[in-house]
Amino acid sequence: MNIPIRPRRNRKNPVIRGLSRETQLSPADFIYPLFLHDESSNDAIDSMPGCHRWSIDGLLGEISDAKALGIGAVVLFPAIADSLKNPKAVESHNPEGLVPRAIRAIKKTHPDITVITDVALDPYNSDGHDGIVARDGRIKNDKTIEILCSQAICQAQAGADIVAPSDMMDGRVAALRNALDTEGFKEGSIMSYTAKYASAFYGPFRGALDSAPKSGDKKTYQMDYANTREAIREAHLDEDEGADVLMVKPAGAYLDIIQRMRESTHLPIAAYQVSGEYLMIKSASAAGWLDEEKIVLETLTAIERAGADMTLTYFAKEAARLLG
Repeated sequence: MNIPIRPRRNRKNPVIRGLSRETQLSPADFIYPLFLHDESSNDAIDSMPGCHRWSIDGLLGEISDAKALGIGAVVLFPAIADSLKNPKAVESHNPEGLVPRAIRAIKKTHPDITVITDVALDPYNSDGHDGIVARDGRIKNDKTIEILCSQAICQAQAGADIVAPSDMMDGRVAALRNALDTEGFKEGSIMSYTAKYASAFYGPFRGALDSAPKSGDKKTYQMDYANTREAIREAHLDEDEGADVLMVKPAGAYLDIIQRMRESTHLPIAAYQVSGEYLMIKSASAAGWLDEEKIVLETLTAIERAGADMTLTYFAKEAARLLG
């Protein structure tokens, strides 16, 4: 047949396929989410096979393993004892709390690791919400932001490189930028959870931290999963307010949002492959229906192909090994 244009020529062997590959994954693209608790044990998390609630010592060992694989950034999520939770989330800005102590330990042992911290109140709030709950059940936006600023400053003082507000309160990026700058942390970065959707994919994570709302849901502050234009509006607001990185969460079911955001901003974009995405892959692979190694790299490549510059993933170590 007379076919002058044959795209298969660029797929005919592994070398040519490699030379033609448009999206290149690297361990340097991964941010490794780590759970920690104020215990001496490293406890397996039932809802997330292969993940643990780490002691601070265990956390340092896990970071050492990740660093050896080329992973340079971690994000911390604390499981806080019920006895330390209250309606005002006071523990969130305790300088001697679990997260500040963990940050200091990481920076002492692994000074070259970039430490990202979650800025939200749900791990510390006895109501289980990301914000302060009023008597009528509403989430108090501005009062929440005041506490978030105290939390971010506390984390920055401990040595956090990047604070990542995941609360979805209006105006919190500008307030955090002002608070950090005023306290002398002008080099401190803000990775904003810009488009955090009210998703059913978060269930295993909430089980890992016991951070589910005690009543109601998070739909008055997390985004409606039916909306696209709203995400772009949030992106423009966060960029104008001083965010350094924008995030889409979850990732796999929101590749269109990642792509639209990539087209609307020059800022780096992060995407979070969340606990439900992780558990689906783990469960299907354990049942023999999927090849875990292949599906992990395929899903992570898809996230970056859509436009993400970096990906938060519980598969960070596994993917780094596969790429190595």
